[in-house]
Amino acid sequence: MAITRKRFIAGAVCPKCKAMDTLALWQEDQVEVVECVKCGHHQRQTDAQVSKKLRPEEQVIGIFDPK
Repeated sequence: MAITRKRFIAGAVCPKCKAMDTLALWQEDQVEVVECVKCGHHQRQTDAQVSKKLRPEEQVIGIFDPK
């Protein structure tokens, strides 16, 4: 398993605690993850390639990548 570097998003404000410069971004199994290092709030977003293959009435639980 490769180590993923987390990057901070300059000037970003956490939607939950409203703290500035506390959001870290990284990618996990083709899904972008943003986490507030102050309050722990998480957001996940699949990349555009994965999103195109989804049907609108379904939700993604995970992406299988058999590398």
